[in-house]
Amino acid sequence: MADEQAAAQDQAPQQQFTLQRIYTKDISFESPATPQVFRQSWQPAINVDLNTKSARVDDQGNHEVVLTLTVTAKLGDDTAFLVEVQQAGIFYVSAIEGEQLRQVLATLGPNILFPYAREAIDTLVVKGGFPPLMLAPVNFDALYRQAVAQQAQQAAQAEETAAAEGDTATH
Repeated sequence: MADEQAAAQDQAPQQQFTLQRIYTKDISFESPATPQVFRQSWQPAINVDLNTKSARVDDQGNHEVVLTLTVTAKLGDDTAFLVEVQQAGIFYVSAIEGEQLRQVLATLGPNILFPYAREAIDTLVVKGGFPPLMLAPVNFDALYRQAVAQQAQQAAQAEETAAAEGDTATH
């Protein structure tokens, strides 16, 4: 019996998630308030926006994951700088399907790409004449769970709204 289970496990396809390539898809730096911004005390309000997306590249199991980081630094009403980096990677995925595939692409891919995007942003900010900007690490697993919970809540609200509209339409 144990031999049959071992043989069945050997026949099951091996799950793989392998990095094929990392590259910069898009990069932008703007500093619209220079040179006046350099005369002000450097106490900026920093806003970081983060977005991920993924898409199948081919039928061989390759997927592109794109992590977009947008950082805005404001001094009062003035934008000191706006920097955006789209860090991308191609990942080979095998024997992972459905929800597990979505989770892997939304968490493991961005976890690998984030240090590259963070370094690119810091380099651009320093070359723009500003102090270094080291972004804090991001927990992509927690963000994924939060997004799934939010989608479930929105779906439940949509069902409630549709049911309520159906009740008013019949009365």
